[in-house]
Amino acid sequence: MSDLRELYQQVILDHNKSPRNFKLLEDADHTSEGFNPLCGDHINVYTKMDGDQIVDISFQGSGCAISKASASLMTDALKGKTCEEAESLFAIFHALVTADMDTTPDTSSVGKLAVFAGVREYPARIKCATLAWHTLNAALEGEDEPVTTE
Repeated sequence: MSDLRELYQQVILDHNKSPRNFKLLEDADHTSEGFNPLCGDHINVYTKMDGDQIVDISFQGSGCAISKASASLMTDALKGKTCEEAESLFAIFHALVTADMDTTPDTSSVGKLAVFAGVREYPARIKCATLAWHTLNAALEGEDEPVTTE
């Protein structure tokens, strides 16, 4: 198990150091801002839509390794997906990071997002892992107010 945990940590550190889709999306249809006052994470999420499909997605901001890696992996996972598929993946991801410690989380349908299964051991970090997802939901729903994890 320690080898798996080390691999997960390496993936998170890689996505923190070299985040994917970390850019301003000039022609974004939807944008939203998110803030985690607990650790200072601040993120903007941008999407370019074609009907109900996320054609392109990116983010900018600063934050802890978990927050940045989560946003990076989220954008990779959701590019090309529909809003419904994005909502479904967020629900599965949220269940993964909030699962009770006595249960084995189901990682079969989350791909690389499985690296966040260990976050449930650190409840204060769940907000870091889910900030980008909540911010994306606000963007897709057209909410004008910044998202906060308070």
